[in-house]
Amino acid sequence: MSCRSSSSSGGFEILGPADETDEAGRIVAEANVDLKKIKVLYDQNEDKRQQLKTALEANNTAEVKTISDNVVQIINEGFNSGKDAVDKIQQAQDMKINDDYKEYLGLKESALLKQMEAFEQYRQAARTLRDNYDPKNTQNREKVKTDFDSRSEKYQKLMEEARSYSNQANELYKETLKKQQK
Repeated sequence: MSCRSSSSSGGFEILGPADETDEAGRIVAEANVDLKKIKVLYDQNEDKRQQLKTALEANNTAEVKTISDNVVQIINEGFNSGKDAVDKIQQAQDMKINDDYKEYLGLKESALLKQMEAFEQYRQAARTLRDNYDPKNTQNREKVKTDFDSRSEKYQKLMEEARSYSNQANELYKETLKKQQK
């Protein structure tokens, strides 16, 4: 029998609050499974942006629409995994965990949210191409290409910000491990 009472029942710990860092770690491991699904999708489809640029330069309507539709579907699938991962990270953050782990999870969440924001830019660009690209309409074609280029730049910038948060999270994790080993 344990001295710990359930935190959901409003109980308290005789020796102080329970540390749920281990349980939070298990939840984050589940989130990492979702993140790996996203990484696989990303790796398998990273060449799509270049394919779209090439199709645009060639004014190949069928290819632009096919690739963009495929990109929209891929990103939609990735978003579901991303949302699941964010939900799990937030669940872990709400637990009784140490401050270093809470900070790590905050950075991890920020990185993921930036990635999702970046992919939303890419998805919107692909939708615009899929739904509005017409090489015969010069004015519309240029507008769509400009929108695609602008959103592609935003995508790149947001992905850089996401990588920065991710690197900060990784550094914090390494520093915390070093502290624990001392």
